[in-house]
Amino acid sequence: MNLTDTEVAAASALAGAEVVRTRYGRLHSRIDKGAGDFATDADLAAEEAILDVIRAARPGDAVHSEEGGRQGVADAEREWLVDPLCGTLNYATGSQLVAVNVVLRNGPAAVADPFSGEVFLADGETARVRSGVPGEERPLAPTADTRLVDVNLDPPFPSAPGFRAVDLLAHPGFVGNFRPRVVSSTLALAWVAAGRRAAYVTDGGDLSGSVHFAAGIALCQAAGCVVTGIDGGPVGPGGSGGSGLVAAADAGTHELLMSMIGGRGRTG
Repeated sequence: MNLTDTEVAAASALAGAEVVRTRYGRLHSRIDKGAGDFATDADLAAEEAILDVIRAARPGDAVHSEEGGRQGVADAEREWLVDPLCGTLNYATGSQLVAVNVVLRNGPAAVADPFSGEVFLADGETARVRSGVPGEERPLAPTADTRLVDVNLDPPFPSAPGFRAVDLLAHPGFVGNFRPRVVSSTLALAWVAAGRRAAYVTDGGDLSGSVHFAAGIALCQAAGCVVTGIDGGPVGPGGSGGSGLVAAADAGTHELLMSMIGGRGRTG
């Protein structure tokens, strides 16, 4: 069966999610990556399951995965970005707030939630979510109605002191308009696209090609969210790359958050 790139992304993300779900609750071995970061045996097993699907469906493509680095055809024109378990620390401590991210660079993307059974899909033009019930699929509809904003507090903080997430949380305009959440997984980006979060904010460098963020960025962009760096510059193909990420359900929410970032004024 000839699968579309969107279906390859979905199938591979779901294969990884199945591994993550079935291994949940076990005592996991840890592979130290330095600076407090680590992978587990579940990360490695989920990555292998994902790569098996991509290799079978797209043998001529390259893959860049979090644990294995770049693999496949050296001069391949197409490259898949894979984060087999985003939220490893959450997972290792018994939290289910994790995601499995797969995206064809500058192409279709899938973000799978191993525990809800949902897979969020973007084909470059539209975004939708497929539930665990076969055939049940609906378009994503971003909305800021929840007023919940996820702010990533994990280091590094390359934009400090100009931007510090803790300062945003203490801003009177933030307190007056939003309620903070800290998921510590890019599952939060899928939630922005789905209308479960008003926005997501993180520091960082150019995240458009990151195995952690690229799938979520593609999902939010396809859903119609406003997505920029924390400097307000565009991200992704044709963009300046920018620094960090602000993904908001609508222009008003994005504008309000930008007014609080980097001393750009006060909003009560």
